Amino acid sequence: MAIELFNQNGHVCLMFAHLSDEGGEAVQANQFLIIDGDQGAIIDPGGNMAYNELLLTIGRYFPPNKLTEILASHADPDIIASLDRWMTSTQATLYISKLWERFAPHFCKPGKTAGRIIGIPDPGMRIKLGRSEIVALPAHFMHAEGNFQFWDPVSKILFSGDLGVSLGTSKEAGEPITSLAPHLARMEAFHRRYMVSQKILRLWANMVRDLPIKMIVPQHGAPLAGDAVKEFIGWIGDLTCGIDNVTQANYTIPA
Repeated sequence: MAIELFNQNGHVCLMFAHLSDEGGEAVQANQFLIIDGDQGAIIDPGGNMAYNELLLTIGRYFPPNKLTEILASHADPDIIASLDRWMTSTQATLYISKLWERFAPHFCKPGKTAGRIIGIPDPGMRIKLGRSEIVALPAHFMHAEGNFQFWDPVSKILFSGDLGVSLGTSKEAGEPITSLAPHLARMEAFHRRYMVSQKILRLWANMVRDLPIKMIVPQHGAPLAGDAVKEFIGWIGDLTCGIDNVTQANYTIPA
């Protein structure tokens, strides 16, 4: 079943945390549905192992064939490997970084994406959804070269992609984090490896620090809520990661 993140005046945000469970062989991944009135957008719909159950589960809340947008933070397989099937079952338009605009069709049969992909420019954009809009915020190099997060001004939820990830089970993903410190052991190693540099993280923290965010919801793991939102923004801006930690020892010919 869906985890309800927000539901007010016809605007609904739902999270699906358990659809990629595959005996522990695949990384846990979240998918999201935003409904505003008679329009719906799916964020990071995932791979083929999630597709069937996600389609059926969404149908309990919104007619899948009426989805108008597919929002992809980047082009990893756990984000949009199921794109061919969504292009078949809906008439939705895919929004993805312009850097991945010509790569995404490789997930699909020839011609399936013709006229149905909008490349998001590097500065981001506002995407109309019903009576509201979703704001694509630049999140480049966290971890993809062309990467976006999606902020919903109505619910004040930031769908953050691979930023804010806490590795664990689908059950743990359904339990919001309200205090950051106890969960850093499940977050730190991931961010040190997958984020490109401290400079990027600091620039991101400066961008969102004054944005009214009630919840940061990553594509893997649990939502950050309450005090954990500001705690995370403060922590991530000071984290050394990626190329900050690379030396010549990382680039040697294997023995």
